[in-house]
Amino acid sequence: MKTLILTAASAALIVASGLASADQALAMKNACMSCHNVDTRKVGPGFKEIAKKYAGDASAPAKLAAKIKTGGKGVWGQIPMPPNPQVSAADTAKLVTWVLSLK
Repeated sequence: MKTLILTAASAALIVASGLASADQALAMKNACMSCHNVDTRKVGPGFKEIAKKYAGDASAPAKLAAKIKTGGKGVWGQIPMPPNPQVSAADTAKLVTWVLSLK
């Protein structure tokens, strides 16, 4: 029984890490990683810092999706985030969901 539970837990971790890798690859594909890291501040805040700031905010997905598409300035300092209108709506939704999951 213990072996079965450990095997299932290991498989779940492998699947979860594969999903995180796919989402991080999506962030890399869309040049998000040029200004953001997952854990630490780069030009902009780290994705975990963003997730922490917006934790519990029901309007966060819409706010972050708009920020990806139209850019912004002032929330994290004076360096502006450029607009990224080339990012598809589907990719934007996946990126926002991933970032908010990084609590």
